[in-house]
Amino acid sequence: MRQKRAKTYRKLMHLYSMSFGFRQPFQVLVDSEMCKIAIDAKLDLAKQLTTVLQATAVKPMITQCCIQELYLQGKTQQPAVDLAKTFERRKCNHREAIPGEECLLSVVGDTNKHRYIVATQSKSLRSGLRIVPAVPVVHINRAVMVLEPPGEATLEAKEQTEEQSLHPSAPELATIPQDKPLQKKRKGPKGPNPLSIKKKKLPDVPARSYQKRKADASDLLSSTAALPGQKRKCDSHDDQEGRTVGITDGAEDMPISRKRKRRRKTSAIPPSLP
Repeated sequence: MRQKRAKTYRKLMHLYSMSFGFRQPFQVLVDSEMCKIAIDAKLDLAKQLTTVLQATAVKPMITQCCIQELYLQGKTQQPAVDLAKTFERRKCNHREAIPGEECLLSVVGDTNKHRYIVATQSKSLRSGLRIVPAVPVVHINRAVMVLEPPGEATLEAKEQTEEQSLHPSAPELATIPQDKPLQKKRKGPKGPNPLSIKKKKLPDVPARSYQKRKADASDLLSSTAALPGQKRKCDSHDDQEGRTVGITDGAEDMPISRKRKRRRKTSAIPPSLP
């Protein structure tokens, strides 16, 4: 098979696989005429179907009505009957044998639910299958097996499936929480930018002068000074006042610390040695 034709067939089978769920091994329904031509042209039908459908495995199938047609044609078609018996038997549920074309149309149905590929030489059957969506049709032309392009019904069904896949289904819509409608924003004059507004000034607190603070500290020391020869008792209230003086008024004031002078003990002078 030429590379260009193989590429075309690969695209067609990809379309059927993605849009309609065809999976390997593909199920191929074969009619009685296809079996006869395969014997006359000495074709390996299963191998040719695998090549045309670009698949790794193919499952040829035949109905009892098609086999009955071969039986009615006499012993001359015994090789075709033997070939048909090697295929998997597809139950058509017909108590009495009917023509092969009608049998295959009834098996495929209106929607090709079981995803069959039909290999037939009947022109009337091929024209009838083009009306059914998602039915690949294979026939032999001058000892070459050909895969027909999709019909209009197949292309329309493909567009519908693609359109449905873009929208959520009913179960998916049920799971989506329904949000309240968004309220429209009210249009009107906007307030000023808070970054462009000047900050409010705090009320000025009059600062005490340094001289006044110094005078207050000296008065406090003079009132608490001890008489000469007496020890000054340090009260807890005085200690607390001394620590907090000058702290609350400003950062410049430093707490006044009192240092006690230690008296040096006069050491006894050792007597001079003679």
